[in-house]
Amino acid sequence: MANVKTLVTGCAGFIGSNFVRHALHQRPGWEILGLDKLTYAGNLENLRDVDGDPRYRFVRGDITDADLVDRLFREGRFDVAVNFAAESHVDRSILDASAFIETNVRGTHVLLEAARRYGTPRFVQVSTDEGYGSIESGAFTEASPLRPNSPYAASKAAADLLCLAYFKTYRLPVMITRSSNNYGPHQFPEKLIPLTILQTLRGQLVPVYGRGANVRDWLYVDDNCQAIALVVDRGRVGEVYNIGSGEERRNIDLVEFLVDLIADRLGKPSRDLRRLITFVKDRPGHDLRYALDTSKIAAELAWKPAVRLEQGLTRTLGWYLQNEDWLQSVVSGDYREYAARVSEQGSR
Repeated sequence: MANVKTLVTGCAGFIGSNFVRHALHQRPGWEILGLDKLTYAGNLENLRDVDGDPRYRFVRGDITDADLVDRLFREGRFDVAVNFAAESHVDRSILDASAFIETNVRGTHVLLEAARRYGTPRFVQVSTDEGYGSIESGAFTEASPLRPNSPYAASKAAADLLCLAYFKTYRLPVMITRSSNNYGPHQFPEKLIPLTILQTLRGQLVPVYGRGANVRDWLYVDDNCQAIALVVDRGRVGEVYNIGSGEERRNIDLVEFLVDLIADRLGKPSRDLRRLITFVKDRPGHDLRYALDTSKIAAELAWKPAVRLEQGLTRTLGWYLQNEDWLQSVVSGDYREYAARVSEQGSR
């Protein structure tokens, strides 16, 4: 698609910033307006390298601000709206779900109303496999029922259902992507992989819930961005697309591999750094396993992941090691408090 006026909400977050970068590099005809509230996980440092691109403009704001959103849609006359904006950390949703309901549900509603009012031709809701809940064997298809088990997952599932209702009721051209666990550059260090990297590099405890038996499908963020861009280009309206890598790992296996990788880079014995791994009390409602059937997006859009897990982890570690300035800019009180809390749990 050429000459595409695109709204990207949550543009300064982890996946959103990687998507903006991907789109500017791979879609020369796109003009992007980025909207972000700049909460603890949103950081303009994530987009410093594209800040001077004339095809990109940033607006600070909240997707729940109906007046602001209305003005942006009225002035922008967007061809596409891609909604990455979300509260996304399960642990935080367990402590207090109110921000998740406000941003993920009410914010999505505000965007849908604006898209309906101004006739936006394509609206892509970026969602998560966590809405399906846990699965012992096999894999979820797009037709699987939504059975979320955390407040975060429930808020995303609610937003998905709202999007599908707007398609059925108003014929709003909505599409939904549900991806597995993303990882890669610019991820805020409360999530498992960057948390493991930072704690290990600092010689601090690396927390693992329960016994580390939970299984996740790990998707390199660039692969997800490519898939979402294909959905924008050629996805069928009213449809849901699963996006996953098929790279399933138990959490403990992933953490041990990453710690060994760090030890190799630092020239230290793996056994010394593995001593940092500590098991902490499992969180409530912790899903055991996620798995996605991605045959639909493969068949319809000819998408498949390009980055294997070991390759992606190596790239990710290299990026964090080379971007100390970025780390200093994002390792705020929020991260320090979180790291201290999980470390304290591990010492009990």
